[in-house]
Amino acid sequence: MSILVGLYIRPEAVRLRLMTNYPISDTERRVVDIIGKVPSVNFHLWEPYNMRCGFCFATFQDVKQDLPKGHLNREDCILVVDLLARAGFAKINFAGGEPTLCPWLSDLVRRAKEHSLTTSIVTNGTRISPQWLEAMNGNLDWIALSIDTVAPNRLKRIGRTLRSNPVTVEEYLDIASEIKKYGIRLKMNSVVTSHTWDEDFTEFIKWARPERWKILQVLPIDGQNDKNIEDYLITDEQFEKYVERNRIVESEGIVIVAENNDAMTASYIMVDPAGRFFDNTKGRHTYSKSIIEVGVEEALKEVFVDAERFLRRDGIYDW
Repeated sequence: MSILVGLYIRPEAVRLRLMTNYPISDTERRVVDIIGKVPSVNFHLWEPYNMRCGFCFATFQDVKQDLPKGHLNREDCILVVDLLARAGFAKINFAGGEPTLCPWLSDLVRRAKEHSLTTSIVTNGTRISPQWLEAMNGNLDWIALSIDTVAPNRLKRIGRTLRSNPVTVEEYLDIASEIKKYGIRLKMNSVVTSHTWDEDFTEFIKWARPERWKILQVLPIDGQNDKNIEDYLITDEQFEKYVERNRIVESEGIVIVAENNDAMTASYIMVDPAGRFFDNTKGRHTYSKSIIEVGVEEALKEVFVDAERFLRRDGIYDW
């Protein structure tokens, strides 16, 4: 890991000046160093969603004020991927909303792979099928399934359902199995809320066997989930009890990455559906100017990313 951390990937806009000892500002140097230390970016390309998770901290309803459809067009999405790749990012994670609703997602994944990026998506899994996986044509490296519980009553309570029909245990396991058949590496994300913090999820995790299981404490964000979030909040102690109760799966070779609210704050480089960087350091989303309009380097100056927090939450691994 120390070797990877030491590899500073420099944005093209300042590479020449660095090589020729041309003066650059402290802000520009910080941007260069951030991309080198945090080489992974999350592109939340799609606001629309096919579930109604009450705790979601990335609803992007504010984005729709300027972007009524909740997403850029195909050409602009591809341009965002191009700009991120040229800036020096090594891994891109496509998220939402629900990214599999995007009809040109396979084009974006292919474009990222053409730039030699490690590719990943975060999805609730409901639209994944053998045909969908085939369309990825070997360009997708990882899929992270968002599965918080498999108890039907709890799924209904938190809103992680298609209309009123929760995904069954068997369906989730079939999805996980299909992903692996296509040689795609499997992760799982679980948000721990007041409706699930007392759960023992180990049996299901052992059945699904993801390589990595990210356990996230439900995160309140003003303007995203503040209307209903009080019904879902848990204490730090409740979160730690959940993590410890389920840590036994590590004996099966499954890596647990536990992120409380502090670990999640300022530790990601994120792009919103409008193609802007954003951060959550003030308990709400703060957006940069458009990457398409001003470029990656200029836009990244306007948000805050803590590289040390990124590393502490195991942001660099064998991807």
